Amino acid sequence: MKLDHLPEDCIAHVLSLTSPRDVCKSSLVSSVVHDAAESDLLWEKFLPSDYREILSRLATPVMFTSKKELFQRLCNPLLVDGGKKTFSLDKLTSKKCYMLSAKELSITWASNSLYWCWKPVDQSRFNEVAELIIICWLEIKGKMNTGMLSPNTTYCAYLIVKFADRAVGLDSIPSEVSVEVGNYHSQGTIYLRRPKEDGKQPLEGIYIQRRIEAEDRVLREREDGWLEVELGEFYNDGSDREVKMSLKEIKGEHLKGGLIVEGIELRPKY
Repeated sequence: MKLDHLPEDCIAHVLSLTSPRDVCKSSLVSSVVHDAAESDLLWEKFLPSDYREILSRLATPVMFTSKKELFQRLCNPLLVDGGKKTFSLDKLTSKKCYMLSAKELSITWASNSLYWCWKPVDQSRFNEVAELIIICWLEIKGKMNTGMLSPNTTYCAYLIVKFADRAVGLDSIPSEVSVEVGNYHSQGTIYLRRPKEDGKQPLEGIYIQRRIEAEDRVLREREDGWLEVELGEFYNDGSDREVKMSLKEIKGEHLKGGLIVEGIELRPKY
């Protein structure tokens, strides 16, 4: 029996067992499958079970005429919880993604204007980001309840940053990164420095680059113009626990400055 010979609700159920991308591809098969691929019954399957509660937390309400349109809107990061976080759905897996703004993080001495300043940046989705003026003790921590994330999913945590033109001392020695959930603890190190541009590298950077190549984590450019460093990964089994994430460089006594922090993002790993 051909798929388009089945009742529309049956086709919608079959499609709901695939992925949003597969649904869009399957909609081209026939007009019957196309109609089923547009149904609210189908697209509600791709929405998180608590999507109504999530909608109530949006800083600005979203308008939609169908569950498919709602899904598409939620695939773009939206401000929630008074603008201190963003929420979105991963387009491929329909899993939940969150970003904690710098205001939601615990940054050592961030309230002291001698060491950190808070300012708006055009490229950021948040009202303010944190810029490191000068400091010797760099420590950035974030935490989140795993109950807010999609269950049975492996997540990665990323620190989202930029470098000011005056950045100094950030790559003299490696920063320590870690993720902790219950008894699980992952850790690593990274040198905070800009990625190489066009394959070019000054001679004075060769030694530092050799050290970086020995590390398992490097900063990577994002489509939104920011840089990200993986802090670690963890498996969310659906239980209600707290995930703790951090980056710190507290061993060196030298001064560090010019790091701009937007926040910490959690998204599914695949």
